[in-house]
Amino acid sequence: MFKPLLIEVGVEELPAIPFLKELPNIDKKWSKVLEDNSLLCEFDFYYTPRRMVLWHREFPTKQPDSIQELYGAPLSIAFKDGKPTNAALSFAKKCGVSVDKLGKSQKNGKEVLYFKKEIKGKPSNELLQDMLKTFLSSLNFGKSMRWGSLEESFIRPVRWIGVMLGDKVEKFELYGVTSSNLSYPHRSISYDPFSYDFAGDFFCKLDKNGVILYQDERRKRILEQFKNIEKENSITIETDEELLGEIVAITEHPTALLGSFDEEFLRLPSEVIITSMKEHQRYFPVFKDDKLSNHFIVVSNAITDDYSLIIKGNEKVLRARLSDAIFFYDNDLKNGLEYDGLKDIVYMQGLGSIYDKELREKEIALYLCDMYGLNEKELVSRAVMLSKADLLSEMVYEFTELQGIMGYYYAKAMGEDIRVCQAIKEQYLPSGEDSPLPSTIFSSIVALSYKLDNILALFEIGKIPTGNKDPFGLRRAANGIIKIVLEYHLDFNIDKIFADLSENYKQIDTKKVKEFFIERLYQFFDVNPSVIKAVLSSGEKDITTIAKKVEALDKIVSSSEFKEIFTTFKRVSNIVKDVDINSDLSVDVLLFEKNEEKELYKAYKNVRDKEFSDYEVRLEELFSLKPYIDNFFDNVMVNVEDEKIKMNRKNLISSIYKTFRDIADIKEITL
Repeated sequence: MFKPLLIEVGVEELPAIPFLKELPNIDKKWSKVLEDNSLLCEFDFYYTPRRMVLWHREFPTKQPDSIQELYGAPLSIAFKDGKPTNAALSFAKKCGVSVDKLGKSQKNGKEVLYFKKEIKGKPSNELLQDMLKTFLSSLNFGKSMRWGSLEESFIRPVRWIGVMLGDKVEKFELYGVTSSNLSYPHRSISYDPFSYDFAGDFFCKLDKNGVILYQDERRKRILEQFKNIEKENSITIETDEELLGEIVAITEHPTALLGSFDEEFLRLPSEVIITSMKEHQRYFPVFKDDKLSNHFIVVSNAITDDYSLIIKGNEKVLRARLSDAIFFYDNDLKNGLEYDGLKDIVYMQGLGSIYDKELREKEIALYLCDMYGLNEKELVSRAVMLSKADLLSEMVYEFTELQGIMGYYYAKAMGEDIRVCQAIKEQYLPSGEDSPLPSTIFSSIVALSYKLDNILALFEIGKIPTGNKDPFGLRRAANGIIKIVLEYHLDFNIDKIFADLSENYKQIDTKKVKEFFIERLYQFFDVNPSVIKAVLSSGEKDITTIAKKVEALDKIVSSSEFKEIFTTFKRVSNIVKDVDINSDLSVDVLLFEKNEEKELYKAYKNVRDKEFSDYEVRLEELFSLKPYIDNFFDNVMVNVEDEKIKMNRKNLISSIYKTFRDIADIKEITL
């Protein structure tokens, strides 16, 4: 039998960001609780800043009955001279019956004690309290809090709990609150609770009391209001998805409003205005004719007939923030960019100051200039030494997110070369999965220098990522290096570069750095890991070449016909496993006795001596040797008594294997 089940947990306002981080896990965690209690069924989860709701249209009113089979000791141990031993008595006690009620069964080839027990399912209403407690305790929002005299903690104080199975309120106590059929309206409507008689009544009354429970509906409402405002005012609203998610999480009845600020503030860099809006106030920026406008969108949670006071209040708050920003900006422009003050800012214990970090980065940048033929060493040095100077500015002190961006504007105002300015702005790119890359080789060298020093310096003092812990973002730095190198097709030999650069990091274990970087390659390429292993086993160390080989090999390995092809070449790798591939593998055609070995050698030689446009074409040609190799294996005995003929045939197969290994070691491929 099934009945509707409604659970509402009412709380003080949930902080959006911790809640949204846990949101993807909530369905899974409640499903696990249901499964553990043999009550798994479909449900929906809804939320507002003040409530979390679990809604089951059809919820089992009782656990299913089940059969439990218990196996005891072998009969030879359970009975001695026809009398039960302690083993039999203990098993009977466990089963809750006398020894004479026990049966026997076969297990692992032995006759053992056996008892089949029917377990009646419990009514689900008797389980709900523990189920809800387990679920709420499993939610991980980072920090939690206690209130009153309770020992339990939660992200915010629990103020009410509603649990209704069918049309009956299930009474129990959690977090000092007794469950009931009471809920609360939007605060603009009333602070007093309302009662409901069944689930449908709950949803209807919630809607009438100003609460839009469904998060998708709130999101849709906001976006529709955005469209109307854009149309009425001929503007474009920047819809940041992350910010929109926050707004949906902190509103029960969202209303989008258009506010404005004085045009004089538009002389601030647009990033300053947008950061102040989004990060500090949760406003959406507005653009007109592709330029930042002196308007903003605030999404109010209030319900009122007159929103003008809300708009004015938000305009006042933003005006104060932008006034501070103008003050910081003008002061910074007067002071200019200077990096001497960075000598007094500690980078990290054991690694000196930020000025020392810049000196290390400069050495790396000059090395990369030589490697990539960039004849602008003086400008690159200038860009590196100015790259962190904006840390000394008042603006970055107030808006830490603008590090590098403000350096760009200040360097530009000082008349620095535009390449220097751009490199300062792009030094941290790529900063995330979908982040853009530095726009030029010049900027890329500055960005690579920053990331390489991060890795080398932190490895030098033992700050190495472990497990899922990477507090200094070194894996992200390595991914960034790989992306830049591949974007600009740069030479980046892992062995050579880290060996050369490690000279300035005396305490570093270069082997660990290289292992770390190789591990990142396995995570970077979305392919069968054995394809990467095969390419790396060829001895290739240049990232760009590795990427080309991986892409080429993966296309072939991923094809539907490869499994059949692979069997042949796996046999090739098995034949040569005892051969020193790096030794002289000369083949003497005069020692050929069979047409099959002559034909194979001729086909192989044609492939070997060809010029190929890319690795994929070369691999396809090598794999096209399959019929010749199959004929060879079917008709030619390799391990013959004549040692010269035997070695000649092994050298032929080994030569094919070695030519493959110039691209990838085929023995490492697994399907």
